[in-house]
Amino acid sequence: MAMQDRLNTTLYTAKPSAIRAFSALAAQTPGCVRLTLGEPDFDTPAPVCRAAGEALQNGETHYIANTGDPALRERIAAFEAAHNGMDYAPEEIIVTAGATEALFTALFGVLDPGDEVIVPSPAFVLYEQIVNLCRAVYVPLDTAPDGFQIDGKKLAALITPKTKAIVLNSPNNPTGCVYDARSLAAVYDAVRGRDIFVVCDDVYRQLCYSGEYHSFAEYRDLRPQLLVAQSFSKPYAMTGWRMGYLLGDRPVMEKLALVHQFAVVSTPAPFQRAAMAALEYDPAPMLAEYARRRTYVLGRLRGMGLPVNEPQGAFYAFPSIEGFSLPSAVFCTRLIREAGVAVTPGFCFGAEGYIRISYCCAPEQLALGLDRLEGFIRGLRGGDKP
Repeated sequence: MAMQDRLNTTLYTAKPSAIRAFSALAAQTPGCVRLTLGEPDFDTPAPVCRAAGEALQNGETHYIANTGDPALRERIAAFEAAHNGMDYAPEEIIVTAGATEALFTALFGVLDPGDEVIVPSPAFVLYEQIVNLCRAVYVPLDTAPDGFQIDGKKLAALITPKTKAIVLNSPNNPTGCVYDARSLAAVYDAVRGRDIFVVCDDVYRQLCYSGEYHSFAEYRDLRPQLLVAQSFSKPYAMTGWRMGYLLGDRPVMEKLALVHQFAVVSTPAPFQRAAMAALEYDPAPMLAEYARRRTYVLGRLRGMGLPVNEPQGAFYAFPSIEGFSLPSAVFCTRLIREAGVAVTPGFCFGAEGYIRISYCCAPEQLALGLDRLEGFIRGLRGGDKP
């Protein structure tokens, strides 16, 4: 037997990111405009970079505490208290290698084989893959018929004695949806009095376009059941730094710290100083630019006749392409090859009949990409055969 056939059996069902696959196809297509990856086009703010440089010059290149520099965890605790009303102590915080590791640590630490995890769909591909690697069962909750909000009856119907966790991502990737009070109340009613964790992926929290945002983590009476993943990547344009953190109740976090310790040990010491500087930086100018792009993108999409919900956060638009009777993968592949613009097919998020457009790119590139999308759609409506 070949050695690759002797690997952990969960790896045989794990799938590489289809988002990356479409980005790679776009990169191989000369002149293609890429509206795929959710990465800010801004550079990391200069004060953040300076802080890392100063840390290196000061010799901060050694091991630090597994869960993160105590000074950084104190800053995070103060930031969460001041900005988000959270009451987590530094000892209840793990500094992670981005929100990806925070989510992996949370789910790996929570799940046993056969446990079920409910995830409102459309959803970022990461959740399903982590759940599968944990030998647990991924249970999608289709929110598309409900305007991407959570219907309490549909959620209740999915809960079984094996339900171990619910993952909430708001603002949502890919839809940009922010869960409203009714959605949050539906989840609250579903988990109250049950031993079910709620993992809040709040990485786009600071990229919300209105003051109406509320995280499920604000239900402090459920504190022992809550795990909150955060990231420096999206609000501070720090994707390449791989810095994030996980918040949770102390008895739970003491156990989850073991997962983090044996997987990562700790995140890089100089980057901890950079993260401290980031918490002092106001990302409002970047958010204002995303808001301008959102207005432009929505106007263009609606002008093309593509139905689209207005995103309330993040930097994605998620229009419907159901009217073209093309699978989203076919639509997006043809769009790259025939029009030279790349977007992400909805099937990547468990939502066939949609495409995700990332508008975190230069305005001139965004305009060119939408011009090409409009021309492609005009061709499809003119009777082109798929």
